[in-house]
Amino acid sequence: MGTAQKAVQGLALDIGSSRTRVWAPGAGVVADVPSGPVRRGRVTDATPHQRLLREVADSAFGGAMDETVVMLCHPVLAGPAEREETRRMVAGLGAARVVSVNSARAAAAYAGPSGGGPLLVADLGAELTEVTLLVDGMVQDARQAEVGLDDLTEAGGSADAVVSAAAEMVRDLWRRDSTGAVRGALGRGVLVTGGGALRLDLTSRLALRLGVRLRLANDPATSTVRGAGLLLSSALRHPGGR
Repeated sequence: MGTAQKAVQGLALDIGSSRTRVWAPGAGVVADVPSGPVRRGRVTDATPHQRLLREVADSAFGGAMDETVVMLCHPVLAGPAEREETRRMVAGLGAARVVSVNSARAAAAYAGPSGGGPLLVADLGAELTEVTLLVDGMVQDARQAEVGLDDLTEAGGSADAVVSAAAEMVRDLWRRDSTGAVRGALGRGVLVTGGGALRLDLTSRLALRLGVRLRLANDPATSTVRGAGLLLSSALRHPGGR
């Protein structure tokens, strides 16, 4: 009865230094392609990414994005200017709304343990390595190093650079933690995501260096966009929620 309302559409988007991934409700990951110009997690040329999103929109929605909500992932320590620049790029496609979520929270939503409490997320990416302390899903502290898998290729394949950076960031979080959250998170196991989680030479050395077990995400390279998709689905079902 009455005029039917058009269903709100959605996309989750993770623009990484190496790969750009797009997730759509009911379809899962609909695009996993090389990124356009991105340097250390920052988009340096919006045009290729806008072209990719337009192609995805054409395929999934017939080109109309005026009713689309986009859940946009960003590095945990991306600054306000970087986040706003990427948000404007996506909004320029005509999306009805762009919602930002940090990569650690998104990955934890998909691959983290159930329930609340503290969690350490180590994201071993192509050009960035990040370690984040989450408590009940919210960022309490984080560290970032501008080193990643691409640097290992250039250096001849040694895992030491990424492992050392990740271990030192965990130690620094430990030293500066006055609440015991880092100790609790280490007891639960460090969640490792990003392409580096697929490299045994990285994960085995990191576990040995930290002296704790690691939680290796299923399909770690896409755990961030899949988690953003879960958060998007929740937001579409409960638009008035947080």
